[in-house]
Amino acid sequence: MTDSLIGPEPAYDVDDEYRPEPEPIPEPPAWQDGSFRIGIHTSIAGDIAGALDAAAKLGANALQIFSASPRMWPRGGIRIADADAARFRSRRAELGLGPLVVHDNYLINLASPDPVMRTRSIQAFHDELVRAVSLGADFLVAHPGSGLGGDKAQAIAQIAQGIRQAAKGVKLGGLRILVENTSGMGSAVGARFEEIRAILNQTADLPVGVCLDTAHVFEAGFDITGEEGLARTLDLVDRTVGLHRVFLLHVNDSKTPLGSRVDRHEHIGRGKIGLAAFGRILNHPRLGPGPQGVPGRAFILETPIDRPGDDRRNVRALWDLVGVNVQQAPKAENGFSMLRRGRKASAPRAKRKKRKTPKKASAKKG
Repeated sequence: MTDSLIGPEPAYDVDDEYRPEPEPIPEPPAWQDGSFRIGIHTSIAGDIAGALDAAAKLGANALQIFSASPRMWPRGGIRIADADAARFRSRRAELGLGPLVVHDNYLINLASPDPVMRTRSIQAFHDELVRAVSLGADFLVAHPGSGLGGDKAQAIAQIAQGIRQAAKGVKLGGLRILVENTSGMGSAVGARFEEIRAILNQTADLPVGVCLDTAHVFEAGFDITGEEGLARTLDLVDRTVGLHRVFLLHVNDSKTPLGSRVDRHEHIGRGKIGLAAFGRILNHPRLGPGPQGVPGRAFILETPIDRPGDDRRNVRALWDLVGVNVQQAPKAENGFSMLRRGRKASAPRAKRKKRKTPKKASAKKG
């Protein structure tokens, strides 16, 4: 017997059924507007939101920070208070800075053969991800690590596994992890772009890209000082990791010569790479914000501050190299520097005064 409630047609109008609208494609962030993004690493000492104001006062429109002390293991993990994170995000929006880059702790070594050190590194990297997300960062830059003389392939596998393990349970949102190339000091992974590609291949389930450091490239043996050498290097980067996955450049001159494998940064134009080379790098169509580049790809300075004002002068040097004059660039605050004249700066002056005193006394006697 046929059930009268069951028929070939449903007992409701299919067209009336609720169908959720597809999620709208998010608008690109404001800093991906096709303009040059020039930034610098700023200090979070005192107040983390102060790092944003420092970048603006230096004439930058992007920045990099540490989210905690880079040379200490945090006790029990460090979280940023919700109120502080909200204030930071609000202030960043007011200043229109972007991208925001967080650099991870220098002590982290995801390739360490010491199980205790590796476990601590994975936990610390997890905490870095949590803090970066809370601040609304766009990128987290990570040094790959070192197997401390062990097998390089095993070290690469450990790094990739460590990144995946650290990211478990973290809703990354718009945050992307960037693996930075290295100068090749000791047994550090990442001096060869094939090594970085292997890390990317083994973390394909995560939003991972590359941060290219000019000093590290040069110190690892790639001569980017001339037009041909730069072109060869970019071709190699494209064949291995893909230039479309290079979202950020650390722009640093090098104190040490080509192939030194010693990581020492220098002021723009005063090192072994030279000012003309940086002019070619910043204006190269495959590296800039134009159609051949990546929208919003930033050039971030990690140059030393030997004297007050060095930071502001290096930012200004990059704007000059890309042809943006003082009136067009973000306005820097005259006289501002992250380095202030303190005891160390005033000590030489005090010594000079002491040396002058006997001369004045003897003159009076005469």
